[in-house]
Amino acid sequence: MSHAEDTAGTRRDFLYYATAGAGVVATGAAVWPLVNQMNPSADVRALASIEVDVSGVAEGSQLTVLWRGKPVFIRYRTADEIKAGQDVALSDLVDTNAENDNLPAGSEATDANRALDKDGKWLVMMGVCTHLGCVPLGDGAGDFGGWFCPCHGSQYDTAGRIRKGPAPRNLAVPVAAFTNDTTIKLG
Repeated sequence: MSHAEDTAGTRRDFLYYATAGAGVVATGAAVWPLVNQMNPSADVRALASIEVDVSGVAEGSQLTVLWRGKPVFIRYRTADEIKAGQDVALSDLVDTNAENDNLPAGSEATDANRALDKDGKWLVMMGVCTHLGCVPLGDGAGDFGGWFCPCHGSQYDTAGRIRKGPAPRNLAVPVAAFTNDTTIKLG
């Protein structure tokens, strides 16, 4: 093989690689806007987490806030409500999973695993019935002193655990934590 043929082959290889590289860059530039439009908008990202002031919530009452388009129940439980939740045996529950995003999957649905704080006074749950997505009534509704979904009769206890009715799971506990004594961060 002569030196001229070797050089021509090298130039040809370079042209192939340069053309392929330019094609990849052009394709990426054309596809990127299409992929980027699927990312959440700024207003959606801003609602990924919210802080809720609970300083005005009296013991035995509940605050309902809207987060990610769904109601969230924040309940300041009384000593009687806490005791009622603690006295329930796991064998009496329909769903024995905590359904708590703050705990590892498969955690038991004990009252302590459903509460936000170590004293069990604060309960934070998604206010959406796990049967068909209705919003249950609170303030001691139903046979178990917790929440009652009037649409199909699901009844939840003082820890938001399903006790009776067609709902298959406990009310979900979202990622939540106290940032100070009077503020709960959701998300």
